[in-house]
Amino acid sequence: MSGTERAKIKPGLRVQIVLKKDQRSGKLTEGVVTEILTNSPTHPHGIKVRLQSGEVGRVKEIL
Repeated sequence: MSGTERAKIKPGLRVQIVLKKDQRSGKLTEGVVTEILTNSPTHPHGIKVRLQSGEVGRVKEIL
């Protein structure tokens, strides 16, 4: 499932995100959402979240 809609993402969900430093390579990082950082209802590149590990990135896939 795509991560472009804020309504589909909730804290506690397991997701794959792309970190800022990995945007060129497209490398995905898996983790659990603790905080949703994007305020708008949708974002074409994915909703920005913070994971339990403290990493911040845009959601590419909801697991």
